[in-house]
Amino acid sequence: MNAAAQLHEAGQSLWLDNITRGLLTSGQLARYIAQASVTGLTSNPTIFDKAIAGSKDYDAQARKLRGRGLEPEQLFFELALDDLKKAAALFRPIWDQTQSRDGWVSLEVSPRLASDANSTIAQARALHERAATPNLLIKVPGTVEGLPAIEALIFYGVPLNVTLLFSDEQYLAAAGAYQRGLERRMAAGLDLNVASVASLFISRWDHATVDRLPDDLKDKLGVAMARRAYRAYRGVQASPHWKGLAAAGARPQRLLFASTGTKNPAKPDTYYIEALAAPDTINTVPQPTLDAFIDHGRVGAMLPSDGGDADEVVARVQGAGINVPELASTLQLEGAASFVKSWDDLLQVISSKSAALMVEARS
Repeated sequence: MNAAAQLHEAGQSLWLDNITRGLLTSGQLARYIAQASVTGLTSNPTIFDKAIAGSKDYDAQARKLRGRGLEPEQLFFELALDDLKKAAALFRPIWDQTQSRDGWVSLEVSPRLASDANSTIAQARALHERAATPNLLIKVPGTVEGLPAIEALIFYGVPLNVTLLFSDEQYLAAAGAYQRGLERRMAAGLDLNVASVASLFISRWDHATVDRLPDDLKDKLGVAMARRAYRAYRGVQASPHWKGLAAAGARPQRLLFASTGTKNPAKPDTYYIEALAAPDTINTVPQPTLDAFIDHGRVGAMLPSDGGDADEVVARVQGAGINVPELASTLQLEGAASFVKSWDDLLQVISSKSAALMVEARS
């Protein structure tokens, strides 16, 4: 049994942080599911940008859609939904077997809507309806501006991947929005079975501090923040408030570790997977990291539910001159800005490539 399958047996779900049409048509995604116990998939604009720009797999469909007069954003969502619906069909047996605990794929709303809750709500509901598949999560940022959208979308019954979380405080804010949405459903007499995951970004902590910390603290902050968030996650599940919602039919908003590819070449390529093993959580990993873990990874010790040495590590980091709460806010703002840049790059690629394809078709 390879390490990925062992991790699945230990209670942590492995999701692939990638989607390309080639993954689907080559059968590679199906092999990951069968041989590495991969039970879900996430996507983002950067992933689709690379997939569309780096292959001809989308050319015929893009040419046809451009010929119908679709604008770049409309064209993108058509391409993305086509891929994700096929991926969702592959994961559907897992979704059924786990009673919708696992087997999800994710699609992000336009990052340009991040500060506009009403527009985020409208687009998320429209994408959920267009997908017409039960195992698609809509990705919404867990920023201050995004929290009202999260609450409203859960009330409307839209399953969510809350993204761009960096700290236990940000996680708890997202969990609060999720629970308020459920409470509104309860007050309206609606079913509380609305799925959500809360995505905590890990490696960006270490990338942001690699030149600011002494050697004995490098690459330790991301794991420490994960441990603090895991402690908060366990605390939410144990709270009387949550237990009341669970008794009424609500499901946990599962903690998901994201940004788990190793950015520091001095660290093992499986560093964050091995450091973040934890039951009842999800780790979504880039494809090269997944391949490395299958090949030579090992399942590390489970995260301690009490946070272990996380507070000590964070205190030492702060003693070295880094304001951790301030950095959490900065990372979230920078993450939102980078998502917008990736989105703009993606739409530019789609616009220029589809226009060139139309010219080629006429010549």
